[in-house]
Amino acid sequence: MPAIDTQLLIDLLSHEEALTLLLDELPAAVALLDADGSVILVNRAYASLTGLERESAMELKCLHALRCDFCVSGCPLMVRDKPMEMCSTNANIISRSREKIFVRLTVSPLKDKEDRVRAVVETLTPLSHHILDETSGSAFGLGELVGRSPQVRKIFSMTPSIAQTDSPVLITGETGTGKDMLAEEIHKESDRNDGPFIKVNCGALPEHLLESEFFGHVKNALPGADHDKPGRLRMAHGGSLFITEIGDLPYSLQTKLLSYMDDHMVHPVGSHKGMRTDVRIMAATQHDLETMVRQKRFRQDLLYRLNVIRLNLPPLRQRGDDIRLLQDHFLKMFRARFGRPVERFSTNAERLLGSYAYPGNVRELRNIIEYAVNFCDGKVIRMRHLPGYMLDGHGLPEGLTAPQPEPPTPVGEDGTRAIPPERWEDVQRKMILDALVKTGGKKQQAAKLLGWGRSTLWRKMKHFGIE
Repeated sequence: MPAIDTQLLIDLLSHEEALTLLLDELPAAVALLDADGSVILVNRAYASLTGLERESAMELKCLHALRCDFCVSGCPLMVRDKPMEMCSTNANIISRSREKIFVRLTVSPLKDKEDRVRAVVETLTPLSHHILDETSGSAFGLGELVGRSPQVRKIFSMTPSIAQTDSPVLITGETGTGKDMLAEEIHKESDRNDGPFIKVNCGALPEHLLESEFFGHVKNALPGADHDKPGRLRMAHGGSLFITEIGDLPYSLQTKLLSYMDDHMVHPVGSHKGMRTDVRIMAATQHDLETMVRQKRFRQDLLYRLNVIRLNLPPLRQRGDDIRLLQDHFLKMFRARFGRPVERFSTNAERLLGSYAYPGNVRELRNIIEYAVNFCDGKVIRMRHLPGYMLDGHGLPEGLTAPQPEPPTPVGEDGTRAIPPERWEDVQRKMILDALVKTGGKKQQAAKLLGWGRSTLWRKMKHFGIE
């Protein structure tokens, strides 16, 4: 092994141009910092990963150059209460294109003979897990949200930077577009992810209970209130409160919510004592709140307060190839969940799925695929396995005809003819009724039996008119 010319190495590494050339050859992103954490030099991979131009990085504090969550959660450069030692951790950074990137970060101090820190070397290696997990081709998913259309990918790219703020978020879009899931993903990607994510559905709760649900109550403040109740704002302390169907919030409570958003003080019903909480508010609606403001049904100042960050989820009919992408995604999901050997869709089934209007958006497509996987008796989902109501109305692709009707249902002992449910809504209604019968009318147990949340069951019962 040839002897190492130490002096030559020192000379090379002392020359900025030679050092830059050397660092540019490394596959990892590398930054050289001074002892105070200001950037001295970055290599090509660092500039590429962060989106920061080299010249712009010079003399920036590492915190501002890297925008890393580790900077404020224990980085030895920021915490100087003990001697600095090398550390390595998983972290995430926010690039200049507002993309959240998961990295392996290593911070290594360079010390002199007196053990004084003279400089710091920072290296970053991108991790395979990324908020935008590639699912198929150029498609990306954010949690359970999947899509490749420009509208959806724009929202995916904005989400990491939105998650890093504490500003209120208002999510709009038709029913079934995934507003709840988007809010939950924002919470999961935020620094509040260790705290609770609490939902409240203004449309699913009786109006006279909403104030207590939001703000809690003290014992004997209301009929039947035999104990103190904290309310969801206090339950969400340290996390996020997601208010869905905010347009259904009574006008009087809009004032109280606005007051909370100004001072973060919770005043339970029946109490004059306020309690401070730290909660991020996110809200969603399918209604046009601007129109409701003009109709004096929604407070304009509350709309302004909620409208700091606004995201609009497009309806499925405007998402182009996302329909095909989502049907394949749900097929894989339910095939694995139910253990069914279903492999694909027939050509006609694909044509029908591609032409349908989906008034219920992604939720309806998901239900249709779940229905089809359940009723498919082979490896291929055909038209007869899809809900019958899809063949009603206009817009049926040319050449497609309704599948042959099933043989007549045998007449029962009482002379009546049982009619099999064809519409997905009929199936859901029957499922709910069956669950309620099995649980003796206990909604909590019925929801558990159906695999739904309690509020989901209440919403569907209201939708179907089940008392």
